Amino acid sequence: MKTIISILVSALMLISCGTPSSPTAPSGDKAETVNTYRQVTSERAMEMMQTEKDYIILDVRTAEEYSEGHIPNAINVPNESIGTEEIPSLPDKNQLIMVYCRSGRRSKEASQKLVGLGYTNIVEFGGIIDWNGETVK
Repeated sequence: MKTIISILVSALMLISCGTPSSPTAPSGDKAETVNTYRQVTSERAMEMMQTEKDYIILDVRTAEEYSEGHIPNAINVPNESIGTEEIPSLPDKNQLIMVYCRSGRRSKEASQKLVGLGYTNIVEFGGIIDWNGETVK
């Protein structure tokens, strides 16, 4: 009986070691890894846009929402259109892609989909409602 209990306890310990931890929310301007994409605040994203080179700002809202106002130089690929097909406007899967939507829900979904398509450098920064920078129409 002790042997069976020892085996069960060992198995449980091994299983718990292999279980991924739950995602954590960002704190301050520190980037954290969430499901293989990074999540940062809009303030940190703005800093990155000033210091990084060769990145894409990706607005995943609908075309109508995008036309009502978006971050300068952002391209629009609606979350609903991201599936299993290659995305012609995002040819480099290693390029820094900074993703946002209106409130942050769709940008998280889109970021996870992009990771599933093989993109390796995704930064999700929430929604335009939290954006204090410039917007254009």
